[in-house]
Amino acid sequence: MTPSTAYSRDLGDELRRLRDTCTGLSGTKLAEKLGWDPSKVSTIEHGKARASEIDLVQYLSMCGKDIDFIVEFKRRYQYAFDEYRVQVSGNLRTMAMAESTARTITSYDVLAVPGLLQSPEYADGIYRMTGLVAEDRIPDLVRYRTERQTILQRHDRPTCLFFVHEHALQLQVGDGEVMEDQYARLLFNTHTIRIVPKDAPIVASGFVLWEFAKVRPLVFSETNLANVFVEDPGAIARTRLFFGRLDEVALSADQSRSMLAEYVSRPREDLHDPEPHLA
Repeated sequence: MTPSTAYSRDLGDELRRLRDTCTGLSGTKLAEKLGWDPSKVSTIEHGKARASEIDLVQYLSMCGKDIDFIVEFKRRYQYAFDEYRVQVSGNLRTMAMAESTARTITSYDVLAVPGLLQSPEYADGIYRMTGLVAEDRIPDLVRYRTERQTILQRHDRPTCLFFVHEHALQLQVGDGEVMEDQYARLLFNTHTIRIVPKDAPIVASGFVLWEFAKVRPLVFSETNLANVFVEDPGAIARTRLFFGRLDEVALSADQSRSMLAEYVSRPREDLHDPEPHLA
């Protein structure tokens, strides 16, 4: 059986939602109507097995979908099990689903504070600085980013390790009050944060490694123009090697807290150009 991917699980979940909303049938009842074994519906809806073209036509037709919908879904589905997947940056569903089901999250951010740790005001400032987001979309994007952070408050929340480059701390986003609040959020966050010093011998863009209980790990990289999902075993191995390198050069968790405390304690008028030094 072809291993599932984040995108196949996303599209499988979309099929399940179509079944729920369009037919009101359980998976078993739909299987009876289609003449399928119930396990076939389950594996397709969980993204664990690739549905054939005929399977998709039969399933979507039972959901009342017309030919245009079916053709578009088939176009997307043909890439469902690819180990490398690129999506436009505005498509956030696959990312959110993978993030919410991860057991551990390890990330490295170079230019900005990790999205899961951003204050609403900081997130608003980041979107405005890119110059690539329409003004009327910013509030919705900020709200979406804030809603994503609820996974960190769950009783079964993932174990998180955030490597944050010092350049991200020194980038002025909004005014001094916004930065002071953002530094405090990092300082008092319950997850592990490790600062990569600005003079560390590291040259790499930011990315995230999501690891799950029962499916393959996933590397995610986000740019202003595209989201990239990678599930190739070789790429996963290289990512782990890189995080091992970061473990060697980054400040410890205690040292990182000391640095963040210095950022928080500096006079507000100096926050536009913080230059903290460890004691």
